[in-house]
Amino acid sequence: MDTITLWQLAALAAASTLVGFSKTAVSGANTISLAVFAAVLPARESTGVLLPILIAGDILAVLVHRRHAHWPTLLRLFPAVAVGVVAGTLFMMWAGDAAVRTSIGAILLFMSGVTIWRRRTAAVPAEEGTTERGPSRGGRIKARTYGVLGGFTTMVANAGGPVMSLYLLSAGFRKLGFLGTSAWFFLIVNTSKVPFSVGLGLIDARSLLLDACLVLFVVPGAFIGRTCVGRINQKVFERIVIGATVLGGLQLLLN
Repeated sequence: MDTITLWQLAALAAASTLVGFSKTAVSGANTISLAVFAAVLPARESTGVLLPILIAGDILAVLVHRRHAHWPTLLRLFPAVAVGVVAGTLFMMWAGDAAVRTSIGAILLFMSGVTIWRRRTAAVPAEEGTTERGPSRGGRIKARTYGVLGGFTTMVANAGGPVMSLYLLSAGFRKLGFLGTSAWFFLIVNTSKVPFSVGLGLIDARSLLLDACLVLFVVPGAFIGRTCVGRINQKVFERIVIGATVLGGLQLLLN
């Protein structure tokens, strides 16, 4: 992090802007940001630098969509997510930079496959302007499975977005309920990850100094997302996100 070039800093700034955009408009789009951070910075340390950026985006998302959260769903997920976060922390204690880089690349490719599968099988479309707040059925086994996987992927690679997107869509959430529940979920989960990341040495004074520069770019991204959320062609954008995520995952696996 001591030898970041101007072009690399510009790439990190753009990725931070995309974090803000994804938090208020298209959940899961920040997988591109994950790939950029892991490509510019050492893969292991990149997760610690990205975490405060994500939390800043989560705060903005909660301010915009806070009224649409479905708390019974959140309370059902959190115990399983905690198990996944602990498992991810244990993995990070063992893994070196090469292992983390490979893991992030594999997770990105896996999440791309999950997203493609979700787009083809989701039975409930995200309708504009609806305030549908709750899932039609919970399913304890499904909640535990998605919760553990989401906790592990978010701890290891900050890549829990596609997992939770798949769960919320399969549970029957519409657009506003989806965004509100997702906003509160990631604010709580990402904040809870901070002590683990500090303990692993992923967050320190140098990483926070870089975050102080990059967090400024989250705000315009969130504003753009808030303005465009009702106008986005979701299918086209998801194709772009999936393509960029696949390329980022392959780049991490091959380097």
